[in-house]
Amino acid sequence: MPTTDYSIRLATPADLAPARAVMLDTIYRDFGTGYVPRWHGDIIDLAGAYVDPVRHTLLVAVDGEGEVVGTGALDSRGPAHPPNPAHVAERYPSGVTAQLRRVYVRPEHRRRGLARRLVDELMAFAVADGGYRAVYLHTDPAVTGAEPFWRSLAKVVHDEREDVGGGQGIVHFDVPLGSAAP
Repeated sequence: MPTTDYSIRLATPADLAPARAVMLDTIYRDFGTGYVPRWHGDIIDLAGAYVDPVRHTLLVAVDGEGEVVGTGALDSRGPAHPPNPAHVAERYPSGVTAQLRRVYVRPEHRRRGLARRLVDELMAFAVADGGYRAVYLHTDPAVTGAEPFWRSLAKVVHDEREDVGGGQGIVHFDVPLGSAAP
């Protein structure tokens, strides 16, 4: 019987390798891209990207046996142009934008509210920081369940599928800062 006993917590040094495994498994399986350094370099250096910087964070979802089954990260880097549309990069400047990243849950643990719990904790972190004016994320709508999940929590600010040529096919979202769980 699958466990329903999960906890969400800050990643510890011992969690970094299993968190990296969740992330790499996701980009290979769900995205179908495999590791692309310019897109996924943060995964290799999780401490440098999310643990060490004061305004960044890395969370893990851990099952009842202590296994890392989900991840969620936040950093203070806005979306870059290129590859993102210029108006999106201008709307979400680095330093005052919290970007949600790497919200991934292993397939056998999905549909149990873990991603939503991770996002709630990330939003609480962004609010507590006090310096963020906006929360941004982007997703690949080709990933099963990703677009409906984010639409349930955030507002679409740009859908590249509507661009001439389809852009990268990415959907860009704004998450209301007030959406953090009490």
